[in-house]
Amino acid sequence: MENKKTSVLNNTLIWFGAGVSIAEILTGTYFAPLGFGKGIAAILIGHVIGCALLFFAGYIGALSKKNSMETTGYSFGKLGSKFFAILNVLQLVGWTGIMIYDGALSVNGIFNTGAWVWALVIGALIILWIVIGITNLGVINSIAMTALFILTLVLSKVIFFGDNSVVQIDGALEEAMSFGAAIELAIAMPLSWLPLISDYTKEAEKPFKATLSSAVTYGVVSCWMYIIGMGAAIITGEGDIAVIMVKAGLGIAALIILILSTVTTTFLDAYSAGESGKTIFPKLSAKWIGVGVTVLGTIGAIFLPMDDITDFLYLIGSVFAPMIAILLADFFVVKVDSSEKSIDVMKMIIWVVGFVLYRVLMNFDLITGNTVPDMIITFAITVIAGKIAAKVQKA
Repeated sequence: MENKKTSVLNNTLIWFGAGVSIAEILTGTYFAPLGFGKGIAAILIGHVIGCALLFFAGYIGALSKKNSMETTGYSFGKLGSKFFAILNVLQLVGWTGIMIYDGALSVNGIFNTGAWVWALVIGALIILWIVIGITNLGVINSIAMTALFILTLVLSKVIFFGDNSVVQIDGALEEAMSFGAAIELAIAMPLSWLPLISDYTKEAEKPFKATLSSAVTYGVVSCWMYIIGMGAAIITGEGDIAVIMVKAGLGIAALIILILSTVTTTFLDAYSAGESGKTIFPKLSAKWIGVGVTVLGTIGAIFLPMDDITDFLYLIGSVFAPMIAILLADFFVVKVDSSEKSIDVMKMIIWVVGFVLYRVLMNFDLITGNTVPDMIITFAITVIAGKIAAKVQKA
């Protein structure tokens, strides 16, 4: 599996599957109070920023042929890489549980047989995807993505061209979120993929094209899902996508959309957890770590409440936004490789500063959101510190 390269089409299909997600649709429902016009503006601005960062993070992995957590060693050293790998595995266990929970709950809203049943079904399918392997999915992924594409077109028609139109009731809901907070929430979803994307681009035959295709495909599809969620919430006054599907009489089509979208997205979380786990324990199989994460996520989805993920998204942002800012500064500007060091203490200190800064900025309503200023400041500190260190070494 590791020796086989992925084509641009493979990577495009992978990230199409990542974008078509119940979690993305549910996050889109939070934008409804802004009204359709402002909501779309916030979604687009946030995704342009987030997906630009996604591209650069993925391109590092494509050029270095390293997975996401291995690339962090470039800035933070071997122990630093393991530290972020541990954090990444934890967030991916959380994501796996959230995705299975959302998918099972939505399916159960249509076919009332018990959410735990659907959690087990979805978990089993994710394990099947992992066992088949990312470079061997080929035809299966193509069929799944084609089905999802057609069915999401149907869902879009129901929401935007049915008896009710979002334009007719635009702005009917009281505004409860600032424009800056909405941009931040739009950035948060692509940002959550930053610690994963190199796990897939590292195998690419054509690094630049595959990475660009991945970021653009994910950005377009994610915006589409956000807008579906926002439109559904404006029409119904609630955030339950299952209600829309029931009213539309989608039936079995709804079942396929909900299960396939959950499986194709959550597979990436579980697979990447395996890749990060390999950074911590090199002798373990990435595939079986991914299976273990899926089992844990399924158990969590059955027994734990996972309804509101906004705080979770912001926590991911505060951890990984400064990490990626430091990595981008080191790889593209400073160009000092710390991967042979045990740990780069200076970079870890800068990361702590970036983490604290992100949490502080959350208290302010900035038009840009807090990810952008946090990353700019962290990036600048890293470049300045790198130049000072270079001068000290020469002296």
